[in-house]
Amino acid sequence: MRDFNKKLRVVLIDDNANHLRGIKELINLESSYDVVGTTTSANLGINLVKKYHPDIVLMDINMPEKDGLQTIQTISKLNLSTRIIALSGYDDSDLIYRAMKLGAKGYVLKTMASVKLINAIEEVASGKIYLPSVLSTRFFEYFQTTAREEAKASDGENLLSTLTSRENEVLELLTEGINYKSIAGKLIISETTVKTHVNNIFQKLQVNDRTNAVLYALSHGFKPSKTAKASVMSAA
Repeated sequence: MRDFNKKLRVVLIDDNANHLRGIKELINLESSYDVVGTTTSANLGINLVKKYHPDIVLMDINMPEKDGLQTIQTISKLNLSTRIIALSGYDDSDLIYRAMKLGAKGYVLKTMASVKLINAIEEVASGKIYLPSVLSTRFFEYFQTTAREEAKASDGENLLSTLTSRENEVLELLTEGINYKSIAGKLIISETTVKTHVNNIFQKLQVNDRTNAVLYALSHGFKPSKTAKASVMSAA
């Protein structure tokens, strides 16, 4: 859980030096976040992440030596608490889908107003997924179509069937973007117990984080059991 008394630490990776300076100045002027490192190189950016363990990485998708998608995947595999927001000049649904699938928690267009960028950082830092409204509807339509096609192409077992009733309850609330503390309140259990259930869900669905757990659930037609749904509603 994020400590709100601690300054958010941010690393910026963008091959355009002018844009990089502009983002840094914006963050310094419009927020209390601490930009601990900036670079125009993807490989140097990965080293900065290893060195500083930032809360947030703003990652340009269009990089010359190593593209942003590869870099997102590399940073995600470091298994740090770092959350990645993809920066791009393109509103392409397939690009958004691939960035999110590889580990990005948000996607921001470079042409967006400065207040949107600060809002995106805050949302992602608090554990949510950020997509601007101008992109979200089109993306989720694309995601549902692509996810259905991927599910059909897979002969593997639908791992959702391995979840217990309580794990279904927790997963239902995860898909709604609710944080662990709120889940604990709704289900009248401790936050530690919630985390235990979430870890069990990750293991059973063979994923590493809540974003991929939610993506797996949605792509495999997740529907909470009647028991789970009734329990969540009575606890609300």
